[in-house]
Amino acid sequence: MYPIIVLLPLAGFLIAGLFGKSIGAKACEYTTSGFLILAAILSWIAFISFGFGEGETVRVTLLHWMQSGGLDVAWSLRIDRLTLVMLVVVNTVSALVHVYSIGYMHHDPHRPRFFAYLSLFTFAMLMLVTSNNLVQMFFGWEGVGLASYLLIGFWYKKPSANAAAMKAFIVNRVGDFGFALGIFGVFVLFGSVNLDTIFAGAADVAAQIGSGAHAEAAGEAVAAATSTAMTDTVLTFAGYALTMGGALTVVCLLLFMGAMGKSAQIGLHTWLPDAMEGPTPVSALIHAATMVTAGVFMLARMSPIFELSPSALTFVTFIGATTAFFAATIGLVQNDIKRVIAYSTCSQLGYMFVALGVGAYGAAIFHLFTHAFFKALLFLGAGSVIHAVSDEQDMRRMGGLKNHIPITYWCMVIGTLALTGFPFTAGYFSKDAIIEAAFVGQNPFAAYGWGLTVLAALLTSFYSWRLIFMTFHGKPRASADVMHHVHESPMVMLVPLFVLSAGALLAGFLFEGAFIGEGYGEFWHSALYTGVANHVLHEMHSIPFWIAFLPTVCMIIGFIIAYVFYVRSPSTPKDLAKRHRGLYKFLLNKWYFDELYDVVFVRNAKRIGRFLWKTGDGRVIDGLGPDGISARVMDVTGRVVKLQSGYLYHYAFAMLIGVAALVTWTMLGGAY
Repeated sequence: MYPIIVLLPLAGFLIAGLFGKSIGAKACEYTTSGFLILAAILSWIAFISFGFGEGETVRVTLLHWMQSGGLDVAWSLRIDRLTLVMLVVVNTVSALVHVYSIGYMHHDPHRPRFFAYLSLFTFAMLMLVTSNNLVQMFFGWEGVGLASYLLIGFWYKKPSANAAAMKAFIVNRVGDFGFALGIFGVFVLFGSVNLDTIFAGAADVAAQIGSGAHAEAAGEAVAAATSTAMTDTVLTFAGYALTMGGALTVVCLLLFMGAMGKSAQIGLHTWLPDAMEGPTPVSALIHAATMVTAGVFMLARMSPIFELSPSALTFVTFIGATTAFFAATIGLVQNDIKRVIAYSTCSQLGYMFVALGVGAYGAAIFHLFTHAFFKALLFLGAGSVIHAVSDEQDMRRMGGLKNHIPITYWCMVIGTLALTGFPFTAGYFSKDAIIEAAFVGQNPFAAYGWGLTVLAALLTSFYSWRLIFMTFHGKPRASADVMHHVHESPMVMLVPLFVLSAGALLAGFLFEGAFIGEGYGEFWHSALYTGVANHVLHEMHSIPFWIAFLPTVCMIIGFIIAYVFYVRSPSTPKDLAKRHRGLYKFLLNKWYFDELYDVVFVRNAKRIGRFLWKTGDGRVIDGLGPDGISARVMDVTGRVVKLQSGYLYHYAFAMLIGVAALVTWTMLGGAY
């Protein structure tokens, strides 16, 4: 069953991609959607039935890939509880997005290509989460990067979509470079990229590094990996650097660098909001189930080595908390309905990394699980709104839509309740658990993480209800013509909203005990590793009542402020923006990260490119290379063709000159 789950999206991609024109758009839609629905059903069956066995890890080798020296890589599926959680998340959300897209994209002439890309995206993510070695994980890692590029830039005739696709691809290459270095470092330290070997030897390697006994062996291993003197020196230095008091920490930080790119943490987050240039179903798939969750999954999967590096976990906590607060502040003032939800995703990913940083791996995956339902619901609900108001995305041109699209309204309210942590919804159980874990965390930045996540909870409530009030309440701000055509989405788009609404309401209540409660050990088995000194999940259940109740208070305060600002006194936000214009512009321009990167990186890269083009390409290649040679040939040819005048006496004169030259050369040659 496991290979079938993984290969069904690949089959859908191949059918739609290779035969889309011949079988038609409808056949592509139904085929790819049917395959994903089947994969989702099988994933749930596997998830439920796995608990009835012993819960031990299952490994299914599909084929051997490469073998060279100590490197032995096979395409092997690693099935444990963590894998099954991800299979359920990825395939369920992807199946619903496929079905939703049948209605949302029904006017697009390139539907076969769109559905092929969706299925490719899903297959790459399944490759990532089922990997039994780091090379296979990297293959899936890069696959989701490629698919995101294709989907974000799907409407490739739009310059903004092309720019956003390239931005996502380039920014992720920065993080992926760190991830690749981390894999190299793992191979140096463990002599393998297979997860079983790495996990089994983690404690021994840490002990050897701590005693310094591993330094010489690691340096020699790195030095032996190359035959050139310069590279030998660089790699030898890197090998010894890995072993001088923190090899595992360096490796973990490099791996986390990859996670920062994929999961849009501060510094490598700039691609995520621009990804909204793709069709709305793509936004739901990227933000809820694939790509952005890859970094969280990878750190949870590598928990056996992260548990041995407190310094790395401290840094993860710091970055996660900063991202949670930073993204929430930007969401306060955004006016594009999809961008508000995008920054919400960035903030919630920060929460997940806070949980990972304090050692609450189960809480991080629990929030990943519940977040998939309510975030996909919000994005697809936003798509329903955009579909209703003639593709308008600016909330300032909406308002008064509650009675026109009531089903979409209530679905988005459910998603908002779950996101803000309303009692007994999905977010209430998972997000509040992260805040509680941060409160009892032991690393130096745990208190920092707790403070910022609490503050982010208040901001999340404000900007989430701001979206609801600006979009659905008050007087209509759209033109009369737009309001006349406002209509509810077709059933093919509403059914996925119903399913996701059920998940947003019930997922937390149904699975809290298994993910982070009394059934934690029986549920996860060996899928997540928790060190003997890590008691976070136990201690978080005995915190003071006011700590547990504080996120709910923040949720209520955020709702009240949003209600006053956007329902009772709509002029107040404008007055505040004028009064604090500097702060408003700072948040509206996203802390000026894009502008900073433009000055530091983009402009300088363009200058270097222009210099190389003018000197290297223009003068050297065009002047001396193939282009230059061809240009000289054309010059000579242009002069030669002038000799072909078409007059007979010209040709006779040329022949006479030729005969005279030949006779002269013969006479002179005979004289010598």
